Amino acid sequence: MVGKRLTSLLVEKGYKVIILSRNIDKLQHNGAVSFAKWDIDKQTIDLKALQAADYIIHLAGAGVVAKRWTESYKREILESRTKSSKLITDSLKLHSNQVKAVVSSSAIGWYGPDKTPVIPFTEDDVPAADFLGQTCVSWEESISHASESGARVCKLRTGIVLSKEGGALAEFIKPIRFGLAAILGNGNQKISWIHIDDLCRMFIYAMENNSISGSYNAVANKPVSNKELTLTLARAIKGRFFTPFYVPAFLLKLVLGGSSIEVLKSTTVNNAKIKAAGFTFLYPSVESAIGEITGKKL
Repeated sequence: MVGKRLTSLLVEKGYKVIILSRNIDKLQHNGAVSFAKWDIDKQTIDLKALQAADYIIHLAGAGVVAKRWTESYKREILESRTKSSKLITDSLKLHSNQVKAVVSSSAIGWYGPDKTPVIPFTEDDVPAADFLGQTCVSWEESISHASESGARVCKLRTGIVLSKEGGALAEFIKPIRFGLAAILGNGNQKISWIHIDDLCRMFIYAMENNSISGSYNAVANKPVSNKELTLTLARAIKGRFFTPFYVPAFLLKLVLGGSSIEVLKSTTVNNAKIKAAGFTFLYPSVESAIGEITGKKL
């Protein structure tokens, strides 16, 4: 989802984009977008693509809430990130290239749940000791090795991405279509979110600006509660014609298993560092983001 929108914005800016994929046989090249093969398990990559690149944006990784957290899927979540990073960094070390910067996705899972009293997390906070916190540590460490080849490295700790094309928002919308606004748990948990266009613009901003390196929180100005996000979305889609209801936490745990932690967790994240670096948001409030996504003025 993010890769498609990012590709569009890069092409609009005049860049040529090479997309690395496991299966390129049925993919259609055009003048600005082409495809090259990599195989993360075999640790192979198209060297012509690597050597043509000025920048690398690394988005690969299995979906965190796509499946139940079995031990095998937790391993896939981790290794899909670290092995792909290893392929990139090893290839940069072993082969001549002109890559100036590597910008990698990370996640606000680094921080874990809010503490009491709530103080918004900054990039200097230590990682959580839980599965996602330690996954993010391994993820960021694995891509950091790109600096050993002389590339500038930036990692964007991404919040919940709001997009009309899918992702988390699609799951919120499903019951709303039937006039039901499903508030998860008690609805008080804070969601640190970002509009997909702001996220993609931030990737490009990090890519183009030599002063940006290290980790940055990719979230909008004001986190909102699950209840506030759900009701704002419901009002945009259904006006006054919807019924809020609460989905009990125990039911979410029963259905989702370990990944229910992510939909019930409250994480309040600060974005001051990226704003201090000069980045400005098109959609700083949840009303402006949902208004753009739904086409409704809020």
